[in-house]
Amino acid sequence: MIEVSNLIKDYGSFRALSGVSFSMKKGEILGFLGPNGAGKSTTMKVLTGFISADGGTATVAGHDVMNDSIAVRRQLGYLPENTPIYEEMGVVEFLRFIAGVRRVPRGKVRERLDTVIGMCGLASMTGKLIGELSRGYRQRVGLAQALIHDPPILIMDEPTSALDPSQTVEIRELVREIGREKSVLLSTHIMGEATATCDRVIIISRGRIVAEGTPESLVRSDEKRRGVLVEARASAEDLRGLLGGLAGVANITEKSAAADGWASCRAIFDAPATDPRETIFAAVREKGWELRELHEETMTLEEFFIKVTTQS
Repeated sequence: MIEVSNLIKDYGSFRALSGVSFSMKKGEILGFLGPNGAGKSTTMKVLTGFISADGGTATVAGHDVMNDSIAVRRQLGYLPENTPIYEEMGVVEFLRFIAGVRRVPRGKVRERLDTVIGMCGLASMTGKLIGELSRGYRQRVGLAQALIHDPPILIMDEPTSALDPSQTVEIRELVREIGREKSVLLSTHIMGEATATCDRVIIISRGRIVAEGTPESLVRSDEKRRGVLVEARASAEDLRGLLGGLAGVANITEKSAAADGWASCRAIFDAPATDPRETIFAAVREKGWELRELHEETMTLEEFFIKVTTQS
């Protein structure tokens, strides 16, 4: 649905995008992650025709962004970070206005209004002015305006920015619902957003893509080092000694000293040949110790994000 190749964008002497390339499949929710100023919004503005690129190519639903921008915009629904709504208008009045701007055929306007109002949970708000709505409901109106012309692709820039926790959960659920029917490109710097919502994520830093994959595959990408948390009925010194004698252990960190006879340590294994949990279990059993906890600690998406964006 979206194909981007070697995209370059300069703002004067500052290069905001340095050869960005990626693709998005039909029916996919793709997260575009990066710190502030990484190039997320610039990429989206190029794709939606708000600004032009200085190099590279981009197509949306088969249409070239540079040479056929009107056709591209017909395929897109766009929700920028600052929701584009007129607060003095009523909810239905505004959506009807957007339907006209988007050239929805007159005979289908009522149907599209009913569809997006129901989809975005606005039925109880149709009699109100937009300025009377909470921020969460204003974001829903913004989503409704992006969907009024029934585009196959939805692009959203920081959709839950500045929302409270309950509003954030509501919008995430709504995005997942929309993603069942449409392709969604969603930019965010909130790792929980990506994990909860996206099928696949791209991480961009300083105008370059530094990682790509499912949230699960990214946090497991550093398979050469594996951490295991162990809690056994033993002294901390004995547990450290046991773990330190195992093959492949690179580092041991004491998580808690012995309390009521139990001690906890985290062991880091460097490129283990087998699952280190099996090795630890066998060693603890040989000692005759009771084992209360034994699990692998995987890197969180936030930890992975910090790792790749600070190294880039």
